Amino acid sequence: MALLFSPLVLRSRTFRNRLWVSPMCMYSAVDGVPQSWHRTHLAQFASGGAGLIVAEATAVAAEGRISPRDTGIWTDEQRDVWARIVEDVHDRGGMIGLQLAHAGRKASTWWPWAAEGGSVPAAAGGWPTVAPSAIAFEGFAAPVALDAEGIEQVVAAFAAGARRAVDAGFDALEVHGAHGYLLHQFLSPLSNDRSDEYGGSLENRARLLLRVVDAVRDAAGPDLPVLVRLSATDYAEGGFMPEEAATVGRWCVAHGADLIDVSGGGTVARPRIDLRPGYQVPFAATIRSGGEVPTGAVGLITTAVQAEEVLASGAADVVFAGREWLRDPHFALRAAHELGGEVEWPAQYLRARWR
Repeated sequence: MALLFSPLVLRSRTFRNRLWVSPMCMYSAVDGVPQSWHRTHLAQFASGGAGLIVAEATAVAAEGRISPRDTGIWTDEQRDVWARIVEDVHDRGGMIGLQLAHAGRKASTWWPWAAEGGSVPAAAGGWPTVAPSAIAFEGFAAPVALDAEGIEQVVAAFAAGARRAVDAGFDALEVHGAHGYLLHQFLSPLSNDRSDEYGGSLENRARLLLRVVDAVRDAAGPDLPVLVRLSATDYAEGGFMPEEAATVGRWCVAHGADLIDVSGGGTVARPRIDLRPGYQVPFAATIRSGGEVPTGAVGLITTAVQAEEVLASGAADVVFAGREWLRDPHFALRAAHELGGEVEWPAQYLRARWR
């Protein structure tokens, strides 16, 4: 059997295979509420055989949205719409998780295809942003450094968002600690120059992330898997490094996380990255071996053979893909056909299974 199509058990959930859908922002929500686009977009991956679909970065507070068009989980209305999306995925035999997020200093920005760029001004619906320190991301408005009360509000927002996600029926929760957003901003010395218990040493810089993991684990209860997405490197001198990420990954597992979803970058603009197939897979391997924790690998993974090789090499326990799922929402069905793997096909698609 192809490793890619072997099941994975995390707590009470058994995922049917190890080819998963990465969270990808659609910038199509209204006041944080998912729309019909999201229902169709996410349900198609379930029909396509995905082992787990992780829905896009979803703000735990209105001010935590990357853009005014981001999804949210800070109201009951949002929760109830998400619940219908979860039902759609389950009806198609799939499983779905939600990525809980706060954009910090990278919030209140224009969506990618907007005519404008940078931060959204107040007159156009933007809002002030917060961060560990009053250090702006290049091209964006300067944030306000969080005080003690603000940090407590962040933890409470993640906890409340997690409870709503559980009530909506999600099969897993993911804490977004990557891509230069708030929790990653605390981890990186490039965006965190605090001198209190949340700055300085790695232990201090990881403190907020671990408090959030604690809060999400408590909301999830003992049975629901909790994932953490980390950027293993800032791709910049003096930034967060893979060896530190391995340590933080180990701490996250000690605090109740079940798998580290390993990505990279996001803290600095225009980083120098050697883009090539599987370019971030070595980071997953570093965290898996150095932290002795289960990992997910990402990074231009576009073929069945390549995904199988990632698992066979021992670099990761699951493979996350993004762009390839957008190009082919039935990526897992195609991969199973190519590798001879076993995956549950929708009865409506069985005519394509063998020939």
